[in-house]
Amino acid sequence: MTDPQWQDLLSVIEGKLLDPLPAGLIIDSPWLPGWAGISMLDYFADDRLWLEANLKALRQFDRIMFLPGFWAEYGMCTEPSAFGSKCIWHENNFPSAGKMLHRYEDINYLTKPNCRSDGLLPFVVNRLRRCRDEIEASGHRIRFAVSRGPLNIASYLLGHTELLIGVKIQPEETHKLLSLVTDFIIDWLVYQAETFDSIKGIFILDDLIGFLGENDFEQFALPYLKKIFGCANVPVRMLHNDAAGLITARHLPEMGVNIFNFSFKHTFSEIRALAGDSVVLLGNIPPRDVMAQGTPEDVREEVRVRIGEMAPGGGYILSSSHRLQPDIPVENILAMYEAAKEFGTYPIWV
Repeated sequence: MTDPQWQDLLSVIEGKLLDPLPAGLIIDSPWLPGWAGISMLDYFADDRLWLEANLKALRQFDRIMFLPGFWAEYGMCTEPSAFGSKCIWHENNFPSAGKMLHRYEDINYLTKPNCRSDGLLPFVVNRLRRCRDEIEASGHRIRFAVSRGPLNIASYLLGHTELLIGVKIQPEETHKLLSLVTDFIIDWLVYQAETFDSIKGIFILDDLIGFLGENDFEQFALPYLKKIFGCANVPVRMLHNDAAGLITARHLPEMGVNIFNFSFKHTFSEIRALAGDSVVLLGNIPPRDVMAQGTPEDVREEVRVRIGEMAPGGGYILSSSHRLQPDIPVENILAMYEAAKEFGTYPIWV
């Protein structure tokens, strides 16, 4: 993000009204390689191609905030690789991380990785370090320490079904796993922030929290997310969860979250009523049916409807409710931004 974009983000968090309504998108490996005309494997393996793809997007869509911006990830393999998960790579498909815990008892033998040396994490930091000068020469800075969340990472180590079953039948072992993963995430976020003094934000992605009921959320998600978002004194604390988000929304202030990216199945008014006024809502255009498969006019109409749901007082950034998916047309991205200018002007807030 550029300095003006970062200041706009802080202004929205502070409750200031921006005219027009700001627009932002989460971009990473599902969308960038294909859009830039390179294979997904080359995007992960080649620092130069990774950097050029990101710079190309920033030049073409210079009025849109890209979050987190210059995300040096390796798909879902990033954090699980540090624990020893097998990483499975494809030329033009998403990499996957193989489960490594085959019994709940195996959790007792798991140890916390060293984020400075284990798995793919050193490659993430080294890529950013090597590219930092060119990133800053383009007018942008590395703003966020990024990680998948505790349930997300734990689900790759143990298995998605097994983790959710473990919440019910093996609570002690499940807490042990989540506690270990949480401590690792904190180490990982702090390491990123120590390495790049421009980092002033935390960005956590965890869809698995949306699969928990109220009681389970309060026991198996809330304490760990509070600990993570409280690990650094930064002004931006962003959570992505595009699964069911009504329970999550009720607990955002307690977790310390001040930006929430949520499912298009929830309206702005629903989430605002649950989260209160202290949380910026980032969303919530349907990613597949509208952004990917719709026409520019479909996008424009969806933006008009979504803006109509917004309450006076601000605290919104227009976006997709998910990271950009493969094959989203350029015209639809531009249509989202233009519609935000058309319908999201200052008079609607007064």
